[in-house]
Amino acid sequence: MIYLDYAATHPMTSEALAAYLEAAALPGNPASVHTAGQAARERLEEGRARVAAALRVDARTLIANGGGTEGNNHVLLGMAQAWTEAYGRPGHLVTTLTEHSAVLAPARWLAGQGWNVSWLTPDAQGRYHPAQLAEVLRDDTALVSIHHANNELGTVQDTPALAAVAAARGIPYHTDAVQAPGVLPLDLGAWGVTFATFSAHKWGGPRGVGFLYVKRGTVLPPVTLGGGQEGGLRPGTQNTAGVYAAGVALTHAEAVRTQTFAHLTRLRERFLQEIADIPGLRVNHPPDASPKVASVTVPRADGEALLMNLDLLGVSASAGSACAAGTMQPSHVLTAIGLSEADARATLRFSFGRATTAAEVDAAAQALRQAAAWSRG
Repeated sequence: MIYLDYAATHPMTSEALAAYLEAAALPGNPASVHTAGQAARERLEEGRARVAAALRVDARTLIANGGGTEGNNHVLLGMAQAWTEAYGRPGHLVTTLTEHSAVLAPARWLAGQGWNVSWLTPDAQGRYHPAQLAEVLRDDTALVSIHHANNELGTVQDTPALAAVAAARGIPYHTDAVQAPGVLPLDLGAWGVTFATFSAHKWGGPRGVGFLYVKRGTVLPPVTLGGGQEGGLRPGTQNTAGVYAAGVALTHAEAVRTQTFAHLTRLRERFLQEIADIPGLRVNHPPDASPKVASVTVPRADGEALLMNLDLLGVSASAGSACAAGTMQPSHVLTAIGLSEADARATLRFSFGRATTAAEVDAAAQALRQAAAWSRG
């Protein structure tokens, strides 16, 4: 099987697995004061420190949690709670039409609770611009939430410029940055963001582990109660082995990041060249998108059939649309940038990783040509 779905999950690296097993063998709870507990605490904090070093932030600004979905919900719902408690009424949220569902769902829920939500519309390449953001900010804007790198297109936002617009008005800025580590340069301090969310399984760490960056001095209420872990912001026994393995994986990913970027760039160019002869093929991602992602549309093809045929041919990719209740729903990201529902359903996302080889890319290209011919009947 040729695995080309790294944007969904990067397989756990051998270094991360070894680290996980080492820390999982420790018997103690990191909150316990005895020797066994403190041994676990050391591994937990080493993992956090490794992640912090890669993100260029103070380790005390990172909350260990269950991943990007939890982090995104914590920021949107927590900041909404803080605003409501302070002002006694719903406020205003700014986000975009191309966010991950982990931002879209809480934003829509807040809208149902009386919040005003401004949904920014992307340009044809999935980008948002500082002037566009400045136009919608209001005196009651409680939060701006715009992703850094899109999970379907790989489009990279100018996060420092966007965050600066919010900062000039004293408005907190959140970015879902789960697709960045291990591929794109990271410097949260230079970005000027208030919050950022990350998931370890995107860089070769374990699933179900993530980190929420909270700028020092920021008030963020917890959204779950019942313990004092993570400064009281995320109660519950920490995943010691997961955090330690995540840190080890990110240390390695960051050490080879520039080489990874060059490798992925070559792979994507090779892949696009190999499939260029597919009739009517459309490339959706911009040229300067994260090289991890290739989004392509095969007009008049059925996306579900494409995926099934690719799987039969030994290639794991993903659709540019989500499968819901057994039917292929057009991707909200693709329709937001102007694709028709039919083209959105005929779109696939191939995503590459450090372990992907040129031979695998060539074989996947051949498989896509065959799958496209089959699906068009």
